[in-house]
Amino acid sequence: MRIDVNAWLPVPERSVTAILPAETGPGHWAGAPSAVLCDGWIYLAYRLHRPVERGRGHTVVVARSCDGERFETLQEIAKEEMEAESLERPTLVRTPRGRWRLYLSCATYGTGHWRVEALEAGAPGAFDVRKRTTVLPGDPKTGVKDAVIVQRDGTWHLWASCHPLADPQAADQMVTDYATSADGLLWTWHGTALSGRPNAWDARGVRVSAVRFTRDGVLAFYDGRAAAAETGEERTGIAAGTEPGALIPLGDRPAAESPHAGRGLRYLDVVDLPGGRARLYYEFTRADGAHELRTELRP
Repeated sequence: MRIDVNAWLPVPERSVTAILPAETGPGHWAGAPSAVLCDGWIYLAYRLHRPVERGRGHTVVVARSCDGERFETLQEIAKEEMEAESLERPTLVRTPRGRWRLYLSCATYGTGHWRVEALEAGAPGAFDVRKRTTVLPGDPKTGVKDAVIVQRDGTWHLWASCHPLADPQAADQMVTDYATSADGLLWTWHGTALSGRPNAWDARGVRVSAVRFTRDGVLAFYDGRAAAAETGEERTGIAAGTEPGALIPLGDRPAAESPHAGRGLRYLDVVDLPGGRARLYYEFTRADGAHELRTELRP
């Protein structure tokens, strides 16, 4: 399978900062982006995070930009509004009927469990947290979060990060499972699409961050880590397959990473622009240990 990933692979020296964390230093993150182009605007949902002892993922922000780099805030959703101990990567989607849907990854209080809830509105920034639906509940043995959703040929495709809960010491492990839906609310699971490789840089866990359907099949970018100590500092890898439910990692090294300590470069998202161009968004570890949300325009 011949795949050209250069158009979508991050090159940090080409990037500019789109969103800064509120404070400097480790544990202060702005990132986990999900972007949508609509009517000339780029709409962006992202997560703000503090150190664990100060509240973890505390807010999801919905914003918009006319140039893809400078954003104005439309709405902020705090973890308390979602009855969550922490929030992780949001997913922003425009439905075939022109409405907007925001999927939120929510940590259940006092557990290692995660679930995904959906909000729907007529416009970005108008989401009502009182009207939400649990779409990926997980179960007592599995936490589910960080959904990546692609609509294609009338089918909704989803890849979600799944964590085992039976052993608390193993809850940082992750695989990516694949599901489909007719409406983006009721999902049918089809098993594990991507797993880490023993003794490799992605051995402890893999989390699909972006998916592109190609002429030959499916190209996916994913976050990987080798050990629990790398949680929060995952690096970006590439996987491919002829089917969306069966992805194979490519290469024996990360495809993109930060040059700074921790080396985190994760949660890559790709937005197609008019004229065949694309814009990348991703979370990037800085020299001070904080994470900021960066963007690149391609080609």
